[in-house]
Formats: sequence, C-alpha cells, structure tokens
Amino acid sequence: MVIFSLRGRPESGQELAALLIRRAAEPFAGLWALPGGWVRTGEGLEAAARRQLATRTGLRPAYLEQLYTFGRPDRDPREHRIAVAYYALIRVGDEDLRPGGEALEARWFAAQDLPVTLAFDHREILDYALWRLRNKVSYARVAYQLLPPEFTMAQLRAVYEVITGEAIDPANFRRRVEASGDLEPTGKRVEGEAHRPPRLYRLVKGPDEWMRSPEG
Repeated sequence: MVIFSLRGRPESGQELAALLIRRAAEPFAGLWALPGGWVRTGEGLEAAARRQLATRTGLRPAYLEQLYTFGRPDRDPREHRIAVAYYALIRVGDEDLRPGGEALEARWFAAQDLPVTLAFDHREILDYALWRLRNKVSYARVAYQLLPPEFTMAQLRAVYEVITGEAIDPANFRRRVEASGDLEPTGKRVEGEAHRPPRLYRLVKGPDEWMRSPEG
C-alpha cells in the first residue's frame, strides 16, 4: 500500500507525504517499508488492501486504486513472491495514525525526502506510484480527494502545485477549473477573513469511472 496525504510545515506550506513503517522482523529488520500483508483465501484484492490499510494504519482512504503488479524474482530474499500494489489518498484532517501489526513505528515522509534505502523493492513501487499520481492529476479528479469537502480555489490550486511540483498561474487555473464543470460554489465564504473572504467550493457529484467511494 502506497499511502499519500498532504502534510503542513510552517516554514514551507503543504507538501505531499507518503506513509512508511519501520520493520520489526527480518528480512530488512529496522528498514523503512510500505505497509502491506497477505491476501486471505477467498478474499478479493481490493478488500485485502482495505483491510491491510485499516488494521496496519487505522486510516480510511478517500480514494483507492490498484497500481501495478511487481514480480521481479529477487524482490524478496526468501522466495519468489509477487506483490499487487495499491495506492490510497488520505484527506487532510484524516491522517490520524493508529499503527498496528508488526511495525516498530509508522511515520509520514515528504515525497521529496524519502529514506535512501527501503525494504524489498518498495522504493521502485513508491516511485511508480508518484509517477502515476503526477500524471493522473492532469486529467482526473485526484486532487479533490486530498481536500476537505469544501475548499477555496487557492487551496485546490495549491494541491495541484504540490503534486506536480510546478507553479500554476492563478487566473489560468481558475478559468480551466471553472470550464471543466467539476466544482460548484457553495454560496459560502471563509469565515474570519478580512476584505473579500474567498469563496468556498465543492466537487460536483456525479458518475465517474475512476473515482471510488470508501465503501468501494
């Protein structure tokens, strides 16, 4: 499971972060790794991914998608094991960890400041997930899944900038988003702001093949 969320730093604003656990057992005891586990007999892959996410982190995803199957013969020193990877997005405010399982600890790491060495082939998996997320944000509603239900245009643009790593012109961004029909004004503004408080928006509900609810 590759788990992404937004984390804030007072000196640098928000950043894209990934959740890692530190392994307690061999192989790779003491190294950081992605959370995961076995699929039970008779259990679907997505059901297994949701169960592992809940039991090992206590987190509930706003979005979950199968990423890729990794099967390099030497990826696990014990035997040839195939891993089906998923990636999940956790909304801001829902990042309260309740680690479980055999992990020594769990920690959020900035996507630009990951440990040099990860267990197994987990760095390859994480890099692939980052590539997928950064590509998908350009044509799907991924960015909305990292925000609270109501948000400002500036908050939405900031998510795009954090994911892509590029500055975006505010005026062009507003025109593009408003033309997409993806969001609608709530009729409310941010409270406590002086001089023209910014408007609050929400995602327009409707059928969307790529977006999944927490219930699947």
